[in-house]
Amino acid sequence: MAIMARGVAALAWLAALAGLASAQEIDHAGPLPWEMKLQAPATRVMEFITWFNWYTLVIITCITLLVVALLGWCIYRYRASANPVPSRVSHNTTVEVLWTVLPVLILVAIAIPSFRLLFGQYDPAKIYEDFDPQTTKFLTMKVTGYQWYWGVEYGSDEDSVSFGAPAEAVSFDALIVPEDQLPPNGIRNLSVDNPIIVPVDTFVRVQVTGGDVIHSFAMPPFGIKVDAVPGRLNETYFKAEKQGVFYGQCSELCGKDHAFMPIAIHVVSQDQFRQWASAAGTDLEGAYKQLTRAIESEKKNTNVAAR
Repeated sequence: MAIMARGVAALAWLAALAGLASAQEIDHAGPLPWEMKLQAPATRVMEFITWFNWYTLVIITCITLLVVALLGWCIYRYRASANPVPSRVSHNTTVEVLWTVLPVLILVAIAIPSFRLLFGQYDPAKIYEDFDPQTTKFLTMKVTGYQWYWGVEYGSDEDSVSFGAPAEAVSFDALIVPEDQLPPNGIRNLSVDNPIIVPVDTFVRVQVTGGDVIHSFAMPPFGIKVDAVPGRLNETYFKAEKQGVFYGQCSELCGKDHAFMPIAIHVVSQDQFRQWASAAGTDLEGAYKQLTRAIESEKKNTNVAAR
């Protein structure tokens, strides 16, 4: 009943959220109909993942073409009509060295960037050359997966407060907006009533856990996917380098409404985040409306300056 009541109350500012989504237009900020490639990256980690995807695709394509060419050559060269007496050669040192050394070199060529990417998903120093763990500050937020929505809490630690987060933690739940209640700019099965707001060009630490069963917090444009396990706190990070609205979903089968646990993250300027965070502690609805007005005003000023 509490969830239903909170969902009804959320309808009061769905129009404001629609304005927020439309005000932050960005190319490929989410999945597109019939899209067959990876989503456009919004973080350096996702840029690395996209590059590595094409890198390995080129390698395996070359391997496939080589194998097909060799098979075709062998079929033609050693056909029965051209070789009535089959060769009985059982060893060839050169060939044996080649088919041992070449696969090893190929695996090494794949492994080196692969391990860098694997470690870089949890250690920013592997991806960001200028990252200094002693001086870099993180905005911390805790995300809890429930059946079938997400609970979000912003940290009140010193680093988070320095970005504008209130000294007292801000927390809210993010539920899917039903299709019959979608605002004009809403996206079916992806829009939520309370999106996560984060500042651009800021390291964000995400602590993930589960409140009932195992879920998975996945945001493809950021290149992150973390299991939400009850009783365990998993951690990852991201640094969004583009402003806009980005979407993810629960990626762990968690029950009948698993397909209806979207994640919406709105990346805004640092000043806009400070304004939103300062108001969100006491008036979440008003904070979203204020943020929408700020984004629309900035967009109008940009359009005027471009003329």
